[in-house]
Amino acid sequence: MSGHLVSVVVAACTAALIAPASAEHKSLPTGAFEITHTLVLSGAPEEIYDAITGDISGWWDHSVSEQPARFFIEAKPGGGFWEYFDAQGESGVRHATVTCAERGKLLRFEGPLGLAGNAILMVHTYAFEASEEGKTRLTLTVRASGQMEEGWAETVDRVWHHFLFERFQPWVEAGKHLER
Repeated sequence: MSGHLVSVVVAACTAALIAPASAEHKSLPTGAFEITHTLVLSGAPEEIYDAITGDISGWWDHSVSEQPARFFIEAKPGGGFWEYFDAQGESGVRHATVTCAERGKLLRFEGPLGLAGNAILMVHTYAFEASEEGKTRLTLTVRASGQMEEGWAETVDRVWHHFLFERFQPWVEAGKHLER
């Protein structure tokens, strides 16, 4: 390679390295939080586990679709937390992926749920423990890290309180989980 050609190649590479990038760069606020909710429900741990998995359409009320056909948690490793937009399950969204499932003991899923589209990892863990006679202590722990906007921890806390205490607990207490 001639000296002139080497100089041209070096100049082109140098120009490419110092040329302004055409992509827009934006810093995102980052952080982490943990929330925990505990409630005691009538029923054995396996019964409560079954109620909070499978078809959860009876108590889950936040959706991407205006009229979702069904919400479903596949309680198996690699399973999904699904919102189906149609009866066939051909359209929808996977809100999270199940990473650990042990019936009556533990269910863990990872996904952004309502914060989809943001650079955030949320790990949700349901722990089931036999409590007083015929009851189960259900503890939900949510750990989140990554892109973090002000108020997200409080919003996630309020939403989970809504799901567990205002929706799931009354649904179980009314025996609705036994009707599915």
